[in-house]
Amino acid sequence: MTEIDLGCMIRNNRRIFIQMEQYCNNAAAAKGLTAVQAHTLRYILHHSKQGTFLTEIQQEFGYSKATLSHILKNLREKGYIRAECCSSDDRRKILFATEKAEQIENFLEETIRTTQGRMYGCFSKSELITLDQLQKKMLENLSILVKQKEASKL
Repeated sequence: MTEIDLGCMIRNNRRIFIQMEQYCNNAAAAKGLTAVQAHTLRYILHHSKQGTFLTEIQQEFGYSKATLSHILKNLREKGYIRAECCSSDDRRKILFATEKAEQIENFLEETIRTTQGRMYGCFSKSELITLDQLQKKMLENLSILVKQKEASKL
């Protein structure tokens, strides 16, 4: 029976993430963005009609509030998003994409499609289904571990 090197699997997952991030950073740089900014802007663009909140983006991507605040600040400074006060709670800001962001929406979509095609194009549909299930299972397990660790600190 073949030995499974779990350490190697973790390193490979990290390498996959790093290489994907490098590829996306290179593509997004054409518009003065990083990969993280591009993914965040894409989410805001998809929710721009009704607007979105920092907490919704945080739940979607799992970034810390400090990291996400920095990303949003950069996007605002570059003119890609705007914030408005929430009518029901002055402490909350609703985020909207600007016209400048809408002008690069097709570029962002094409960049994501190309990246996905290169990453997943080597898999069959059944392999993709299995990979998706395994990733979700891993994330669920890690989420439970993180919650347990946080609860033990209290």
